[in-house]
Order: sequence, then structure tokens, then C-alpha cells
Amino acid sequence: MKFPTLENNLMGIIESPTPDEHTRDKTFFPTNQGIDRGLEDPTAINDQRISPIRPLHLMDNNVRGGGGDHTERFSRKVFVGGLPPDIDEDEIHNSFCRFGPLTVDWPHKAESKSYFPPKGYAFLLFEEEVSVQKLIESCVRDDDKLFMYVSSPTIKHKPVQIRPWNLSDSDFVMDNSKPLDPRKTIFVGGVPRPLRACELAKIMNDFYGGVCYAGIDTDPELKYPKGAGRVAFSNQQSYIAAISARFVQLQHGDIDKRVEVKPYVLDDQMCDHCQGARCGGKFAPFFCSNVTCLQYYCEHCWAMNHSRQGKEFHKPLVKEGGDRPRTVPFRWS
Repeated sequence: MKFPTLENNLMGIIESPTPDEHTRDKTFFPTNQGIDRGLEDPTAINDQRISPIRPLHLMDNNVRGGGGDHTERFSRKVFVGGLPPDIDEDEIHNSFCRFGPLTVDWPHKAESKSYFPPKGYAFLLFEEEVSVQKLIESCVRDDDKLFMYVSSPTIKHKPVQIRPWNLSDSDFVMDNSKPLDPRKTIFVGGVPRPLRACELAKIMNDFYGGVCYAGIDTDPELKYPKGAGRVAFSNQQSYIAAISARFVQLQHGDIDKRVEVKPYVLDDQMCDHCQGARCGGKFAPFFCSNVTCLQYYCEHCWAMNHSRQGKEFHKPLVKEGGDRPRTVPFRWS
């Protein structure tokens, strides 16, 4: 059985004419080094040759966008990196609107009032999830990366990386024999958005052991990673080792980033000292992350316990937006 050539498949997804044979090789894409180094610098692409890219329709079903049942599998927000430097919002929109209604966005777009993505990447916000599946079906693939061609006024048919977020990558249970204990759970800030929950679990387990669950925090509307995660441990020793380290180096593939680790603060815990007796039965607002405490306190019990010698320098954590623990100053009454 003969499969269509790569050139024939690409012709189906390129609306403008194919460039001259002398200006583009038919079999190879430039490497995408720099496209997916996170969101910091996704624009660098060099001219080194890579192996031939297999069309996505020849891939296994478990990496395709799905069939006709349109089961929701992906976030409606899609990262596109390595864009031409002179491509504007309308040109990006026109390159992808054939897959369905969408909005083009990038960080601080409203504040900067820029008409061009300043760092060579943007986000496609589709109105329907099925549009993402159609986009994925039209991509070509190199290893685990997806690509499409886009054009700008000065650069024709430039390969850009398409990075969808698979919803199944948001949670990973490493050890289902252990119950999840929120008091042995850490918050990991600054998680690179390409990192999957299973990869976060493995990294943290290699460092501290005892990982039973990892999750990537996603926004409720688009279900796209927010840049933070949670890791639950099965034992107190691993939990204390993680929060004592305060920082951890996340290394996986092209990812290499130092991120902050804090206790995961809950907002529905009673004071561990008075059980609500001194605060009218309200939930405790403070958590002490010092390894000698690791307890929740109401304001009265915090003041009473942390006025003692050796504890006066402990700082309370509170839960704020996006599940992010925040250190707050505490004034003695």
C-alpha cells in the first residue's frame, strides 16, 4: 500500500502556492529548537536538517484528534510558536480560521496594544473543542511535535509548532493504593506549561520518593495549564523533604527550570488548636509552613502560639486566587 508523500499532504493544508523547489526542501523541516523551550523564547529556529516528518493521519489513534464522535479531549486554547516576526493578528487568524471560529491572543496583549506577537508565539482560542481536533488532524509531525506552515508578508510557508493540551495530561495517579492526603500535598509554582502531570510526578518522585499523585492546575473555562501544579505524597518524610527544599529543578526533555515549592494550603480546615472554639467555628485562615508546626491556626491561636520564643519569626501562609499559597505579614494585637 502506498501512502501519500509528505509534499502531497502538505499541499492540502497550504492555501497559497508551493514555494519554488530551489527555496525549500520537500522532505525536511528546519529544526524547531527554541520553539518549545517554554514560553520565554519560542522563536528561534535554525536550518539544521531533521528526519522526515510523518503525516498525522498515519499516526496511531491514541495521538490523533479523535474520530467522528467529537469526544472532548483537548483544551480549546492552543499554543502556536515560532511565528514569523512580521505576522500580525489578522494573518494568524486567517491561517487558522478554516478550522472554526477563534480568537488570537498573547500575554499582555491588551496592555501593550501590539498588533504583532512580541515573542513569536500566540494562543488560538477556539470556540469549539472540535476545531482543535480538526487542527491536529491537519498537522504534520516530527517525533512528538506537531507543525503547520504559515506565511507572513516577507516569509512564506514557515513551519510553526502547534502545541495542544490533552485534558488527560492534567492528572496522574502514581500509586492508587495510598489515599490522597491534602496535608501531604505541595504546591509547585512556575510549572512550564508543556509539562504533563505524569512527568511532574516522576520528577518529584525521583527527588523525594513517595509520590502518589500529581496534577496540573488548569483554568476552569478553557482547561489550559495555568503554570502551577500539585503533588501529593504518601508519607510525611517525603512531604517535609519537599517543602524544606523550597525549590526544585524540573528537567525533562527541553525543559530545565527551577521552580518554587510550598505547602498546598486548604481553605476549609478548622484551627488545629481550638477546633473553631475561639473563632466562632470559622475555618482557619493561617497555615504555618515551618516544619516544627505544619498546622492551621485561627488568628487568636496564631497570636497565642507564635508569640513564644523561637516561633515569633514563623510566617503564616494563606490561600489566594489560583490556589497559590501566599505569605502574609501578621500584626500582633
